[in-house]
Amino acid sequence: MMRERRFWLFKSEPSCFSFEDLKARPNGTEHWDGVRNFQARNLMRDEIKPGDGVLFYHSNIPEPAIVGIAEVVSEGYPDWTALDPSAEHFDPRASRDNPVWYMVDVRYVRPLKRPVTLNEMKIHSELSGMVLLKRSRLSVQPVTQHEWEYILRLGGID
Repeated sequence: MMRERRFWLFKSEPSCFSFEDLKARPNGTEHWDGVRNFQARNLMRDEIKPGDGVLFYHSNIPEPAIVGIAEVVSEGYPDWTALDPSAEHFDPRASRDNPVWYMVDVRYVRPLKRPVTLNEMKIHSELSGMVLLKRSRLSVQPVTQHEWEYILRLGGID
């Protein structure tokens, strides 16, 4: 039986990794590394699957916003940056036998015709249940199909 497509919001500070950076990668694809929250890790390890949709959210900027759409293209796998002492996301607790952290690969799909800002999302009652508006610190979070479709409409994509 085919699993239903699910939807997610991935946050990134554009000064670290932007939606344009994803577009510029070979085949518009990159691993989503550096997630160091256990709840987000569990989603990447257990829930997020190839074919799932991703809202790409630019955070920690004057006007945070969803700027584009990406797609998950791999199952979760151990985040090798946790094993590299010279890497920014090194974690001495991680090992090959106990990876601790996981990542998935995502591929650029398309930008929104216009960014959907956090402030704009807050004024739409249809989005009041979004995890982003309740626990905004989580870097990887679920989005309902209704929220996904509503955000795409706000961003100019039908």
